Amino acid sequence: MKICITADGNSLEANVDPRFGRCAYFILYDTETDTFEAIPNTNATGMGGVGIQNATMMAEKGVEVIFTGNLGPNAARVLQQADIKVVTGLTGKIKDAVENFKKGSLKAIPAATPTVLPHSGMGGKKQ
Repeated sequence: MKICITADGNSLEANVDPRFGRCAYFILYDTETDTFEAIPNTNATGMGGVGIQNATMMAEKGVEVIFTGNLGPNAARVLQQADIKVVTGLTGKIKDAVENFKKGSLKAIPAATPTVLPHSGMGGKKQ
C-alpha cells in the first residue's frame, strides 16, 4: 500500500507537517517494500488551489492513504472523489506515524473530511 505523509523535511526523521496544501514535502511510503520517496511540494507557494493540485497529484501517484495534520475542504473533495482515505490530526515523527499505521493503531477514514476552512494554510482559521 502506498501512503503519503505531509512532512516538514525529506526523511523519516522529519515531523508531520500540519498542512496538506502547503507542507514542505510529501513522503510517499510503500508499506509492501518498506521504501520511501520524498517529494518537495512545488505547489506550496502557489496563490490558490494548492490543496486541489496536491490531492490530484497524490491520486495520479496511486496513493491510497494520506496522513496529515489538517485538510481543507477543496482537497477533501478531490480525495473523496479519488477514493483516497485520510488520517488527520497527526503530529510527531514520520517514522512513528508509519509504524503506528503498520501496527493498526492509526485508522484511516474512508471519506476525507475537512478539518480547516478554505485558505487556512495561508493563515486562515481552523473550523
